[in-house]
Amino acid sequence: MSTPAAARGPGRRPGGPDTRGEILAAARAEFAEKSYAGTTIRAIAVRAGVDPALVHHYFGTKRYLFAACLDIRLDPGEVIARLAAAPATRRGAVMVRIFLEVWSDAARRAPFVALIRSATTEPEAAAVLRQFLEEVMTPAVRPMLDGDGVDLRLQLAISQLIGIAIVRHVVGASPLAHASVEELVGRVGPVVQQYLDGG
Repeated sequence: MSTPAAARGPGRRPGGPDTRGEILAAARAEFAEKSYAGTTIRAIAVRAGVDPALVHHYFGTKRYLFAACLDIRLDPGEVIARLAAAPATRRGAVMVRIFLEVWSDAARRAPFVALIRSATTEPEAAAVLRQFLEEVMTPAVRPMLDGDGVDLRLQLAISQLIGIAIVRHVVGASPLAHASVEELVGRVGPVVQQYLDGG
C-alpha cells in the first residue's frame, strides 16, 4: 500500500530520476555555508525538498554524503596535459590559471569551499583534504619536476593558491576578490614558478 503524500509532510516528494543529484546539490550548498559540523541531514532534506529518509536511502550517513559531495571537479589528467603542453618556464602561470578557473566557477568551487571550511574543525574533513593534496595533486605534477624536495615545493605552491582562494572567494576581501584572473596569473605565476623550479 502506498504512503499518502500528506504523510510525507508538506513540500516533500518521493524520489525521482534526478533526486540524487538534487540532494547532492543541496548538500554541497549546506556544507559550503555551514561546514560539516554545522550541517544536518534534515537541513539538506529541506533544501532539496525531500524527506530526510530519502537522503539516508541514497547516501546513508552524513559522512558518506559528505564524501559524495567531494566530487571535486578537477581532473588530474587535464592538469597534467595542460602543464605538459606548456613550456617549463610557464608552468607556474598555467597552474595558477587552472586553479583560478576552477574557483571562478561557482558549481566547481562549492566542494572546495565545503572541504576547506570543514577541514579547519573536522579531523575527517582534514584527512580528505590531506588525501587530495598528497594522493591526487602531488603525484599528478611530480613527474614534471626535477631537483630536491619536489613534494614540499608542490605543496608550498598549492598552499599559496589555496590561501588566495580563501581570501578571494571565502573571505571576499578586496581588492583580491575583484582582481581579474589575468592580473593574478601575472602576479602569482612567477611566485609559483619559483616553487616549481626549486629556486
